[in-house]
Amino acid sequence: MMNVQSLASIIVMGLMAVGTSTSLNAAVVRDAVALESGATQKVAQMTETRFPAVYTENGIALDGQDVVAYFTQNALVEGNSKYAYRWKGAQWLFSSAKHRDMFAQNPTKYAPQYGGYCSKAAAGGVLATTIPNAWEVRDGKLYLNYSLDAQKEWKQDTATKIVKANANWPKILNNETLKR
Repeated sequence: MMNVQSLASIIVMGLMAVGTSTSLNAAVVRDAVALESGATQKVAQMTETRFPAVYTENGIALDGQDVVAYFTQNALVEGNSKYAYRWKGAQWLFSSAKHRDMFAQNPTKYAPQYGGYCSKAAAGGVLATTIPNAWEVRDGKLYLNYSLDAQKEWKQDTATKIVKANANWPKILNNETLKR
């Protein structure tokens, strides 16, 4: 796929090759630059969302829980600000330098699916907050949910819910509301 700037360059070179006037070339370049600027603004608007890509409370992901511990200890372990790491606009806390470094080397391996928003809600096309103790690691991925009741529902036909949530993500970041 060709970008607007490349297309503008090709048009200008073509006009020069056929001997059109410099003023016509300048007009084409101005129009091409304006088109490129408009396209760039449109792309920026398309990538902006109502809600951030990672769910946080006061800028802290997972209510301060050590995300790596879900995988290595199969447990909730509170993180410490001494072992903080910033990723995707969120502050992630860890219980040790080792866990912080593991996350820093491969954040997508440890970060929860759907930005830490509720997995069950994402399957239904809804955006909802989560609690750190409603979680599951399945097939090497962390899934969080809104409540322990939502977690129970999530565990019923999870494979289908994952397919639906994957189809809805990240479009639901533009939903009107965030269920709290």
